[in-house]
Amino acid sequence: SLVGLSHAHTTKAYTRRQMAKDEEMADAILSSGSKKRSPNRLIVDDATNDDNSVISLSPAKMEQLELFRGDTVLIKGKKGRDTVCIVLADETCDDTNVRMNKVVRKNL
Repeated sequence: SLVGLSHAHTTKAYTRRQMAKDEEMADAILSSGSKKRSPNRLIVDDATNDDNSVISLSPAKMEQLELFRGDTVLIKGKKGRDTVCIVLADETCDDTNVRMNKVVRKNL
C-alpha cells in the first residue's frame, strides 16, 4: 500500500531530523559550560562592615564594571527583587564575590 510506504518514509525522515536536533542539543549543552557568565553576576559574601546601604567589590571588578567609589548601584536578587546600594572598594574581596551585610541580603 502506498500510504503505508509514504508513512514509513516520513517517519524515517523525522527520526533523521530528530537525531540531528538531538546532536545539536548535546553540542549546545557541552559548549554551554565554556561560556563566560555575565561580569555583573557575582557571588554574595558576608560583609565586614555593618552599614545597611553599602556593598564591597574588589578594585579589579570595580574597574571592569566601570564603577567608582561611592557610586550607587541597583542590585537584583534571584527572586527578582532589587535594592540600591553604595559601592566601596575592598582589597580582601575576591573578583567573583560581592560583600554585603544581612540586611541588604534580606532586601533582595
